[in-house]
Amino acid sequence: MPQATRDGVSIYYERDESDGDGTAPVVFVQGLGFGRWMWRWQREAVADRYDVIAPDNRGTGRSDVGLPPLVPRLPGLLRGLVLLKLAGYSMDGLAADLEAVLDDAGIYNAHIVGASMGGMIAQRHAVEYTRAKSLTLCCTSHGGPDAAPVPEETQEHMFETPDGADERGTIRHRMRPAFTERFTNRNPHLMDQIIEWRLEQDADEPAREAQGAAVQGFDISDRLERVRVPTLILHGTDDQVVPVENARLLEEKLPNSRLELIEGGSHLFFIEDDKLVSEHLIEFLDAQD
Repeated sequence: MPQATRDGVSIYYERDESDGDGTAPVVFVQGLGFGRWMWRWQREAVADRYDVIAPDNRGTGRSDVGLPPLVPRLPGLLRGLVLLKLAGYSMDGLAADLEAVLDDAGIYNAHIVGASMGGMIAQRHAVEYTRAKSLTLCCTSHGGPDAAPVPEETQEHMFETPDGADERGTIRHRMRPAFTERFTNRNPHLMDQIIEWRLEQDADEPAREAQGAAVQGFDISDRLERVRVPTLILHGTDDQVVPVENARLLEEKLPNSRLELIEGGSHLFFIEDDKLVSEHLIEFLDAQD
């Protein structure tokens, strides 16, 4: 079971080997609180061409939380802030975790694919380190005052606990803004399965709050000109979590980037429109190798 260690915290990752010709592997980095399950469709799509590295972000899945003993008893917001300061839950820290994984795996060139918070980690990593051969940034932002913020009603929806809801009901409620209503209505069994995957792999509440604090403090807008690697930007035009304006801002600031908009796509468009997204991704990756 491969694990990297940074600052005494174990970061778990999976490694899938392909029958490809030794090209750079693809590294999938997930969003706030999400487990490795969120990339299952794209991982399957590239599996016959590329090796895959899939880490669990700190506090998620099989990775350690790095939680000081008294933190679980603190109030929610204070708990998240303490984790942010004490347990590496800053974007710098999460990018350093990714670097530790790549170093442990012996990877010196990688195609890094990140969604939402994972896209922020990918940007920070590309600025601070040298292992990225390309970036694919999905439904993400460069942060800072110029970025289009997450709508206030969406933030409330994603973190609130409905009265009387059990754990599954809370998960279902919180992820509604990330999908289109059409998709959830047409795929009830998949939505049930996603809830089970989330129960098994997602971050617990303290780590999720700390990751959220890292997202709130993220701003790399004045440093993106340093990212020279080819970058594919993918974004749904109907993203209710990270507005699509952020994709256009990224395209303006990244010197070697291309923007592909998924018409009508939600925040989790790479699940709803997985075949189209995988086609864009494979075309882009193949062009780099």
